[in-house]
Amino acid sequence: MASVNRVTIIGNMGKDPDMRFLPSGEAVATFSIATTETWKDKQGGKQERTDWHRVEFIGRTAEVCGEYLKKGAPVYIEGRIQYDKWTDKDGVEKTMTKIRGDRMQMLGGKSDGERSEPKQQARAKTNDNPDDIPW
Repeated sequence: MASVNRVTIIGNMGKDPDMRFLPSGEAVATFSIATTETWKDKQGGKQERTDWHRVEFIGRTAEVCGEYLKKGAPVYIEGRIQYDKWTDKDGVEKTMTKIRGDRMQMLGGKSDGERSEPKQQARAKTNDNPDDIPW
């Protein structure tokens, strides 16, 4: 039986992306996105809950994220959930859940991140065909 690991989120950037580069030279962008849900409780009062999601892009899309995404900006992300496990220097086992992104779309207008360009979209390269990337 086939399986699916797919995540779609729309939220706001928690901070500017952290950029680093792999030994191969590929860019890696890591950042957090906040998603907030609101509802009314039984007494009619407004309730709110914010969840934070760690997101990571690799390659050309990571470069676009580093250049254009800014704290507070609304963004659409598609990717898959990935669990990383390692042992720290003290021998303690650690785990981290993140979204390994493969598609990103900036949302909002010029005031959201002070961009003058039109909305940007980036998709991780999935094969050797450069036409797969929509820019």
